[in-house]
Amino acid sequence: MAHRLHPPFLDEDLIYPESDGKPLADNTRQFRLIVTIQGGLEALFQDTENVFVAGDLFWYPVRLTPEQVATGETPPRQAPDVMVVLGRPKGDRRSYKQWEEDNIAPQVVFEILSESNSRREMEKKFQFYQRYGVEEYYLYNPKHNPLQGWLRREGQLREINSMEGWRSPRLGVTFSVNGGNLALFHPNGERFASYVEIVEQRDRERQRAEQARQQRERAETELQQLRERLQQLGIDPDSVS
Repeated sequence: MAHRLHPPFLDEDLIYPESDGKPLADNTRQFRLIVTIQGGLEALFQDTENVFVAGDLFWYPVRLTPEQVATGETPPRQAPDVMVVLGRPKGDRRSYKQWEEDNIAPQVVFEILSESNSRREMEKKFQFYQRYGVEEYYLYNPKHNPLQGWLRREGQLREINSMEGWRSPRLGVTFSVNGGNLALFHPNGERFASYVEIVEQRDRERQRAEQARQQRERAETELQQLRERLQQLGIDPDSVS
């Protein structure tokens, strides 16, 4: 049954706001991890049309009825640090309203813990992801280096026994916390890199390419000088094998 229109004086942007006024991250390390994971997953699925990856975007799983709106009820929502939705097209969104997305819930979510996150808050997030169909949930604490994961089995998010070397069923990426830092690896074994690392790698490749170009030019110059020397001696350079 189609929903009736909301009363004209109720703007949907007020019912489903795109921001709660809170920052994306509380510290530089948390921010760097969020951006690295989000960017790495974007790169992983760059050639796959129907995979949507987002960071710190409100996800609204259900639409309120006009009666609920009239009574001032607040719609359930969460803004995972990173979320992946397989089966939905790429593109910018102000929020992820599930009823506008073929009712497809994000299958994979990531949370990077900060000191401002309370136990109660994280329990509420877990219950939200449990209730609204998340299939894989990953939680990392940068301060103490524990990595936890849950996989949906028989309708419930159940904790993964060991996360070291764990391979995500949905994403194909592998997790590691060896060395005191979270690292994710592409299916080909390449580690997710930060923006700075990507720039450094690009600069090294440019430097190697420039060195190779200079070597080729030197070799060509030396060959030309040799040909000219042979010609001065009355020898056809092309006759020399």
